[in-house]
Amino acid sequence: MTATDAQMRLVMKERSAGKTQEQAAVKANLRSRKTVQKYEQLGELPSDLKQPRSYRTRSDPFEKDWAEVEKKLKEAPELEAKTLFEWLCERDGVPYQEGQLRTLQRRISNWRVLNRSQTLSLDQIHYPGEVLQSDGTCMNELKVTIQGEPFEHILFHSVLPYSNWEWGRVVQSESLLSIRLGLQSTLLKLGRVPVAHQTDHTTAATHKLGLADRGKSLQGRGYNEEYLQLLVHYGIEARTIHIASPNENGDVESSNGGIKRAVEQHLLMRGSCDFESIAVYELFLFGIMEKRNAGRQLKLTEELAVMKPITVKPWPQMRELIVRVGNNGVLRVGSNGYSVPSGLKGKRATVRIYEWHIEVWYANQRLETLPRMPGAHHYQINYRHIIDSLLRKPGGFRNFRYRDDLFPQAVFRQTWETLNDHFPPRKADLIYLQILKQAALGLESDVAQALTQLLADQSQKHWDEKTVAALTQAPAIQVVPQLVPQPVNLSVYDQLFLTVASHVTA
Repeated sequence: MTATDAQMRLVMKERSAGKTQEQAAVKANLRSRKTVQKYEQLGELPSDLKQPRSYRTRSDPFEKDWAEVEKKLKEAPELEAKTLFEWLCERDGVPYQEGQLRTLQRRISNWRVLNRSQTLSLDQIHYPGEVLQSDGTCMNELKVTIQGEPFEHILFHSVLPYSNWEWGRVVQSESLLSIRLGLQSTLLKLGRVPVAHQTDHTTAATHKLGLADRGKSLQGRGYNEEYLQLLVHYGIEARTIHIASPNENGDVESSNGGIKRAVEQHLLMRGSCDFESIAVYELFLFGIMEKRNAGRQLKLTEELAVMKPITVKPWPQMRELIVRVGNNGVLRVGSNGYSVPSGLKGKRATVRIYEWHIEVWYANQRLETLPRMPGAHHYQINYRHIIDSLLRKPGGFRNFRYRDDLFPQAVFRQTWETLNDHFPPRKADLIYLQILKQAALGLESDVAQALTQLLADQSQKHWDEKTVAALTQAPAIQVVPQLVPQPVNLSVYDQLFLTVASHVTA
């Protein structure tokens, strides 16, 4: 019977106490005293007797083809075992069984260990207060919703590598505005500034250098001027990692996974991924980060002790641009377009760009507040801005480039399609534009409700904007009742005056 080292040590203990071989075997849960006798005679533990196996317990099914498989692996080490297995089966007319794939996978895995070198992670020494690492991590996999609507967002995440203290803000893209928001929020939370701020090569902070400037940087990239202005404002040095080397930002990269797992767990405990607003969701995230930071206060104290205090005012959280409004009433911000009131046609308006919205100002008055669109080549057209122009030129509606934005709800598109079925094209367009004008002047929801009612009523085939107007007509204004004037009794005031006068005389 095979015994373990632990069993034999127990046997030796029992034997030294004067027990028989049989008693010692029972104590060590061995079936026979012969096992005790065997190891006593050898004077060694079972592990000392084991010899490495130099033979196979079964034949290698891939022995005749292994030389070719190894050649393929040397030429393309990224080849997977399944691909090579399928290649062998196709070449030799399926000489292998499906269950032998695992055998090939193990052999290829062993070959890679013995023949392929890998890049090792190099543990670094972190110094307190030296650097703040930042990175944007996508949170869409958590399936958070705002008032039932899917909320696609990024967490701009910052970490101090020495203490692992972290903070972050919800943003919609990795942009200069998101860096301003996330970095400044982190610095204001700390109340102090590190020596350097380190990012990857996000286009929000860096850009590709031209031919004339490439000799200035070994990485072929330079810092964006506005990003440098932000860091100079706080007296922080700019740092980046090498291209395609995310491990150099390893602390924040690792913490990205940790914060997402923590948020996922708290969402499960909360029982819902839906939030009333972005602000409420951010407060939820702040609470999680505060809990995670609670155990890092000792090392954080060491970092704060060597950091410089913030002595300047916060940098503005928005960018301000002067933009000319085109003849089509569209104002371009970056690579995206926004419609504005038609009165601004050809004028230069001031645009204040925030992380989540933009403001359009003219003559020191804020005319519009619009949701900011991330990405490029997107357009946000408000039908209220162009409905008057369309009514003057109804022929431009059918082939209008942004026509889809003129259907604010699905029922409006259904309405236009129904009108197309019952009226000539120009007449259908004109009726629809008149209905859209009613929505612009009143409540869009009331017009949508009237259209839903008309579309559901099969008895009414030929209805137009007048029918919709009748259904949305506001109730008559009630007459304000006449107030009856009440007489004023001044004798009470006279009596008060006489009382005060007699008191003064006395």
